[in-house]
Order: sequence, then structure tokens, then C-alpha cells
Amino acid sequence: MSLTSTKFYNRDLSWLRFNHRVLQEAADTRNPLYERIKFLAIFSSNLDEFFKVRVSAIRQIKTLEKNLRKKLITKPNKLLRKIKKEVHSQQEEFGRIFRENIIPELEKEGVLLLNYTQFSESQQQFAKTYFEENLASNLTLQINTENREELFIENEKSYLAALHNGELVVFKVPVDAGRFVVFPAENDLHYITFVDDILKHHFTEIYPDTTFHSLKVSRDAELYIENEYSGNLLEKIKNSLSNRITGQVTRMLIDKAASDDLLDELKDELNVNDTDVVLGGMYHNFKDFFGFPNPTGKELTLPEIAPARNKALLAYDSMFEAITDKDRLLYFPYESYEHVSELLEEAAADDQVTKVKITLYRIAKESRVTNALIEATKNGKEVTVFMETKARFDEQNNIKWGKILEENGAKVIYSYPGIKVHSKVLCIERLENNQSVHYGYIGTGNFNEKTATVYTDFCLMTKREKITSELAQVFQVLEREIIIPKTKKLLISPFTTRSTFLALVDEEIKNAKAGKEAYITLKLNSLQDKRMIEALYEANNAGVQIDLVIRGICCLVPGIEGQSEHIRVKSVLGQFLEHARVYIFANGGNEKLFIGSADWMTRNLDHRIEVITPILDKDMHQQLRTFVEWQLNDSVKARIIDAKQKNKYVPTDEKSIHSQEKARAQMAEMNW
Repeated sequence: MSLTSTKFYNRDLSWLRFNHRVLQEAADTRNPLYERIKFLAIFSSNLDEFFKVRVSAIRQIKTLEKNLRKKLITKPNKLLRKIKKEVHSQQEEFGRIFRENIIPELEKEGVLLLNYTQFSESQQQFAKTYFEENLASNLTLQINTENREELFIENEKSYLAALHNGELVVFKVPVDAGRFVVFPAENDLHYITFVDDILKHHFTEIYPDTTFHSLKVSRDAELYIENEYSGNLLEKIKNSLSNRITGQVTRMLIDKAASDDLLDELKDELNVNDTDVVLGGMYHNFKDFFGFPNPTGKELTLPEIAPARNKALLAYDSMFEAITDKDRLLYFPYESYEHVSELLEEAAADDQVTKVKITLYRIAKESRVTNALIEATKNGKEVTVFMETKARFDEQNNIKWGKILEENGAKVIYSYPGIKVHSKVLCIERLENNQSVHYGYIGTGNFNEKTATVYTDFCLMTKREKITSELAQVFQVLEREIIIPKTKKLLISPFTTRSTFLALVDEEIKNAKAGKEAYITLKLNSLQDKRMIEALYEANNAGVQIDLVIRGICCLVPGIEGQSEHIRVKSVLGQFLEHARVYIFANGGNEKLFIGSADWMTRNLDHRIEVITPILDKDMHQQLRTFVEWQLNDSVKARIIDAKQKNKYVPTDEKSIHSQEKARAQMAEMNW
């Protein structure tokens, strides 16, 4: 995709514009102070992953033959330069927000963030004692240039570097006890400093007249499995995890105050060039601000509100009874994820349940879900788990849980070559009246109790045979009993998702041309697939009204006459990460609505196993539609995605809707 095309916005630059929206939340004074600090941490963490994954992928494209490279990307060097320019701009904004907004507001609350030059005499003594008791034993020189020992900088760790008497000196910042040190309060004022500054204070004695600067690197996070199609893929993944430790440096982040001589020395030692160097502030690894201390005792965050228990489900003694009576919808994190754990725990204990089958992509480190599966095996149930060990950065945790489940008697199927299983599905088989029946669960988010408290997701729990029989086929595919599922209701990637969505778009085009009401409403994490974007452009030109709520990447360019003037795009960012996918089509007056795990990205449509379900219950359909309407009408946390992706907030008026607050209030009222 061209970097300047009016037809497709570059994927990586669009992702950076998404991270800019995160940065906007850090600047938004409507957010409590410590929420804003948290958004700085999220921005930093997101950017780390971007360099580990996306920038490393672009660098690898540079190594391909020219003909193949042209098919994949336009001028990778040019893209890397644009990325660096955008990142630099955002980091400058980040610094301004931190210096000009966050620090003064902390001071208003009686919290002063000190650097080592500001320590009082008593604080200097405290710093000296803290160093001796907490840091000295963990502090080692990383390089000795006299013996030419190779400098190795660990991925995403904080370091301090300097030139002392012409020699390179590098220390890793020990953070076992945390990144921040709280000094004793004085006169109702609270003083905090970075561990980095405790070290710098110590270094003033050892390295006089020497200034230390923050240093950090990001390394290529790809595992580079040579051939997924031969040998034991699980073992290859396990053996490749160490690649991340020594992966090629994709970013060297260094304090912009560092001298050219120090920069040149580090570039030489780390084998990087100017393209890989990003100039930053005095401190790096702002993701450590997730743990920024609040010594004031004041409530400076959003209040924690417990997710509501679903009143309709609580009216039943059994989850199976509740699902038998009616399809059930849950909306996390506004409603409690405990209902999902309880469904599995009931299945584990129920004498009538014979089989439990589930796909797991990202699992909590401590998980009621996996504990219930283990209990089910102990109670004689046939438990089948498809464990996706290629879920990036969760490989180790997934392998761990896979082995635990295997050891406890579950049948565990690990990753398949060339494709990821990204679906969030569960199928429970139960004997009722001497007949085997199925209960199905189809979600938009992972079976993960932790992320279910901060990600917005939907799940459908159903006993409808039209749905559950097709869901059972998904597991037959995963167990290699069949190759291609035959479905009429479910959309399953890579088999029917793309073709069904294209057919639904085509139907809207026909209806628009026939003068009928025609519209498409999508709520997605990302919109990147070129063919699907072209289909939306075609629908636009036919007069179909298109409304999109896209949290992250949006490669579609809206507002272009003759291409996308009928397409409106918004992005909603707030306290919770918008993660649910909802797809709505007018369908000639008989509206169709689906939920599922797939974004409109090529990988989700063609290279992953995804499951998308229609919503057949009328009440549930209307409820979901209402939730999406709130997002479309949000004028508090919504940004307009225009052709330049400038991230302007939707104008606020007296009828302003805060979609997340409205959803929270609605779910609390329903479940009171």
C-alpha cells in the first residue's frame, strides 16, 4: 500500500495514529490524574510492542528479493523514515504532557517527583542507604572496553550509559523492588524519585564529572521457525522462544541529551544505524508507571466498580436451565465474567455432561477456566482443548497450561502449521432424555478472567441446535475429523467468513440501487483487508450508508468524493479497551446482526480459524444494536477518523453520550 494513497491508509502509520489516541487520553483533564498516568504507561507499552513486531517485520522485508518486496510493501526504508518521524512527534508530545501537565498536577496533590540534583541532605542520605540495601548487590558493569567484552542490552530493560574518560560505561537499572522510591514525607509533601536517580546520585562519587543517560532497546520478537510444516511444531516454538532474547535491535531509545560521541559508541557496539536510533527523554520504560505510587491516600483514579451479576442468570439454579430457556448474552466488563467460570464449573460437576471442548488463545496466569477443565477430567468428562501456542507473547504461558491440562487427563491439541486458531468458542455435550445435546459459547474475547475486567467483549451462550450443531463441526475441523465445515448460520474463517461478508455487502448494494433502505454498521478493532475496503467503497458509490466504529487500525480512507463520502468512521477510547466485534446489515428491512472474533484484516479472514455467529434472539439483537448506537453517538470519548487521521474529538453538545458510562449504567440497572 502506498504511503500517500487516497484509497488506502498505511497500516503501520494508522496504528501509530491509534496510539496517538491513547496519548490523547493522557492529556484529557476529564480523566483522573492517575488514570492519565496509566495512559502514558499504555502508550509506552504499545510502542514497545510496535517496534518488536511491526518494525522488525518491515526490516525483514528489506532483506527479500526486489520483485517479492514490491508485492509486499512500498519502499520499506521510506516507511521506516515516516514511522520514525511520527514516533518522534508523539514522543515530543508525550514529554510535554508529562512535564507541563502531569508533574504540575502531581505537585498540586502534594506529590513531588525529584531528580537526583534536587535531593535535600536528608534525601541524599536516604538515597545512599537505599542504594546500599536494595541496589548495590544487583548492580554490575555491562561492558569493559579494555577487554572488549561485547555489550549486550536486554530487550526493554532500563539502562544508564555514559562515556567516562573516553570509555563506555553501561549499567542495567535494577527494578526488583520497583522503579520508584518514595522518600519520607515532609510537611504533608510526598517525594518520589526514579531508581535511576538513586543510581545517578551514587555515580556522582564513582564517576565524577560524568553524565549518565537513559538507554533502552527493542528487539525483534519474531520466533523465526524455519519450517512449520515439518517436525514437531510445539517443540520448535519452545526452542525458538529464546530468539527474542537475542533478536536484532529494532530501536535504540536514548536520551536526546546524550553526546554524539556516546551515540556513536553505542551504535557501534549494538550494530545499529541512524534509522534505528530514537531520541527520547531523561527516562524510558514509562510502562513502569502502571506501578506509580500514590502516597497521598487520595482517590486519584476512577473508582473500581464491581461488574454486575446477571440477574436473569441468577434466577436459575442451573446455567444449563437458563440457557435452555433462552439465548443468553453477557457484556464484559460491565457484567461479571464469573458466569463463564461457573458454566464450566457446573459442567465439570454435572453427571449428565459427557464432553467439554474449548479453544484457548490467551489465558490468565491464574485461571478458574483451566481449573474447571482439570476438574472436569477428574470427574470423568472427555475434555478437549485446542491450545494456540502461537499467540504472540503468550506462548510460554499457553505451553505451561497445555502441559498441566495434559497431565490431568485432557486431550490437548496444539498449534497447526500456517494458521492460528483465534476463535473463542466452547461446546459442552450433555445427555438429556437419553439424547446428546450441545450447549455453545461464542465470544468476541479470550477465555481470560483478567482481561475480561478491562476489555469490552460480548459472548453468546446458546442451546439452539442450528448454532450448536455447526459449532460442533468447528471442533471436528480442529480434531481433523473433517476438512471443511458445512454451515448455514455460522461464519467460519478461513472457509466462509470473507465470502459471506462480501455477499452481505453485495446485497446492500443491490438494495440501494433498487431504492430500498441500505446500510452497513461495523464495530471492529481493525479494518485493513484491501478487498473488504474496496467492497465498502463500492457500497458507498451505490448509496449505502456506512457507519464504522474502529478502535485501532483503519486503512479505509473516508470522506473522499466518489469513493467514501457516505462512510463515517469513529474511534472510541476510554477506561476500557473496546474489543468486541459487531457486524450489522440492513438486509432489506430484515436486519442481520453478528458477533465474533474476527476483524476485517486479511489474517482474520484467510489465515486464522475464527467463528462468527448471527444473533437470532430479537431482544438480544436489539440490545446489541443499542450498545453500538451509543458508540456511534459518543461525543465524549469518540474521535473522528478522517482522511488524514487527525484524531479530532467529536464535538460535544448538551446531548453528549459517554458510551462506556452509559453501558455501565444500563447493565447495572438491568441487573440491580
